[in-house]
Amino acid sequence: MAEEKRGQKESPRTLRRTLLDLAYHPRIPEGAYLSVVSVIVGLTTGLGAVFFIKLLHYTNRLFFENGREVLTFLGDYYVIILPAIGGLIVGPLIYYVAHEVKGGGVPEVMASMAVSGGRMRKRVAFMKILTSAVTIGSGGSAGREGPMVQIGGGIGSIVGQFFRMSDERIKTLVAAGSAAGIAAAFNAPIAGAMFSLEILMGHVGLDFSLVVLSSVASSVVSRAMLGDSPAFFVPPYRLLTMGEMPFSLILGIVAGLAAIGFVRLIYRLEHAFDDWRFPPYWKPAVGGILVGVIGFFLPQIFGTSFPAMEDTLNGRIPFLIMAALIFAKMFGTSLTLGSGGSGGDLAPLLFIGAVLGGAYGHIVHFFFPGFTADVGAYALIGMGAVFGGAAQAPITAIMLIFEMTGDYFLILPVMASTVISTIIYRMRYDETIYTLKVVSRGIRFRAGRDVDIMAATPVRDAMTHRLLWIPEEMTIEGFLERSAEEQHEWFPVLNQSGELTGVVTAQDVQKALGNGDLQAKMGDLSTKDMVTVTSYDTLHDVLVRFHVRDLGHLPVVDVDNPKRLVGIISRAHIVRAYNRALVDKHLL
Repeated sequence: MAEEKRGQKESPRTLRRTLLDLAYHPRIPEGAYLSVVSVIVGLTTGLGAVFFIKLLHYTNRLFFENGREVLTFLGDYYVIILPAIGGLIVGPLIYYVAHEVKGGGVPEVMASMAVSGGRMRKRVAFMKILTSAVTIGSGGSAGREGPMVQIGGGIGSIVGQFFRMSDERIKTLVAAGSAAGIAAAFNAPIAGAMFSLEILMGHVGLDFSLVVLSSVASSVVSRAMLGDSPAFFVPPYRLLTMGEMPFSLILGIVAGLAAIGFVRLIYRLEHAFDDWRFPPYWKPAVGGILVGVIGFFLPQIFGTSFPAMEDTLNGRIPFLIMAALIFAKMFGTSLTLGSGGSGGDLAPLLFIGAVLGGAYGHIVHFFFPGFTADVGAYALIGMGAVFGGAAQAPITAIMLIFEMTGDYFLILPVMASTVISTIIYRMRYDETIYTLKVVSRGIRFRAGRDVDIMAATPVRDAMTHRLLWIPEEMTIEGFLERSAEEQHEWFPVLNQSGELTGVVTAQDVQKALGNGDLQAKMGDLSTKDMVTVTSYDTLHDVLVRFHVRDLGHLPVVDVDNPKRLVGIISRAHIVRAYNRALVDKHLL
């Protein structure tokens, strides 16, 4: 009897040993073994997606339907405080239980792949489901695809760690799980695979075939349990003539500018909330109340905005409402995610693109009624263009639009507009909406990896805030006294308004001394054609600029005001920062 109980007790351990034995000494080819594991990740992610989507529907009913009954004394104003209530719940959960689930989810997956071999804590997937369901269900203006990327990536990480796989294998499973998340969230297996390829992996190989398998497996589960219909039902739009193509190209330019504006806004507000000296676990509630105010006037911004997106694609929303929703959704999502809420930014990008394209379609159709397609066609084009620009993932954007709507008739204008938007965005930002957040942590994400230390270390981690500057009106005589005290050979020069106007070196002064004029002013001697950097540049950028003019110092200026001096960086600062980074990465 004792032996029987002992055998029953050890059975889970024996199963684990058997699975690990297959991992280390597989009796089947490695490729087949990895394929089986990828399918397991996809199936599990599909189940997680179904659970998350159903939980999202439940929390939405809980807040908006039951909330109306509980808060009847507020009348229609009750919707204002719902996102704040959600923020009060998720704030402490994120701060005390799993800080990784704050924000969109995709940058967190990138960071884990770049610096920790894809390893995530086991609680991340579950906490992302819970916090995102509460954030979005209570009206937070965010999407469900970002959470699904992190949930799927977390499942892939858990499976990889369970089988004690190498870092490279775990990262492959994280990418596979992320693809499965997108596939399940939008019923779009091809777009899910392309998402991982363009945004997370950056290359095609055996790993990509595993990603495809996981994406397909997840879609099989979600379609079996949630239905096989596309995410949106739209008429079969098409351009009336090829002469309409220039309008699509112009929309691509406008979409690229909108993507730039949204990315700039979301990170501005995130930095503002991060710098605000206020308990971080209450910040989502503050963001929530502001979202509630916006949503009271434009309730279409609440949650994922999928119903309003479908109305836009079918041309059922008036022009003025569409135009207002562009900015309302931008601010709503920026406040939700910037304040620390949990949700995604892919669906908001699609929504912004839809209302932007729809409003644009109203305008061109007003002036050219017999020459242009319906408003919904331009809304469809705008969806792909805004997302493709901000994510720098044109293939994913194009495939996502087709799979979400089942409409392949607009392939040419969608492709053209999306590529134009991608180019316009790249002219302003080198980083995407996802990698910008990773870069702010000192990580340069490329093809699933962190790049070299110089490119990964921002100037703000190396510069000095001790501003040894001299005024324009200072004479050579005064400078000689100052330099004797400071023992420096390079100084920035500021005018009476505190603006940076140039730099002066000891060599500049020595040349002037040859003329014997001790009363010459530093402003006249300074070099006006300066090379500067911002705190968001990297040490690699600084070294390149040092090399161009054989410099040893550079002024660090404010990113929004190049005349405002915020610090100084020198070759010595770079050496110290490089050595610190080596120690931090355990490379010494």
